[in-house]
Amino acid sequence: MKNVLILCTGNSARSVMAEYLINSELRDSWHAFSAGVNPSRINPHSVTVMAELGISLDGARSKSVDEFIDREDLDLVVTVCDHARETCPVFYKPVEQVHVGFEDPAPFSDEGDEIALAKFREVRDQIREQLLPFLHERCAD
Repeated sequence: MKNVLILCTGNSARSVMAEYLINSELRDSWHAFSAGVNPSRINPHSVTVMAELGISLDGARSKSVDEFIDREDLDLVVTVCDHARETCPVFYKPVEQVHVGFEDPAPFSDEGDEIALAKFREVRDQIREQLLPFLHERCAD
């Protein structure tokens, strides 16, 4: 079992959706955590679109990368936004870092539920289609 930290700016949408998708769909090979360089709160639209897949975000909270900086059990850090990639801190234990970027759906939150949910679904599905196969291949190596 490998541990991956998914890092984003606010830990409100992309990173938390990735964390829960990985822990649901790749649970035999990966255990995911998520954090933000500037944590905020879990976006309600993230909760909604994950529930559509039967994945509950109950208990999820926005976490700071500072909670993970001195962990020695991380095998990989994945940044999912450019800001996190540019400001990613140096971890005490050297850990490989890769970038797999996704558009931030949070700015669409004020566009009304129909538009916002469509954008959150699009990003959720991109994470499933791009990040999960990437991690699956990493475990096969």
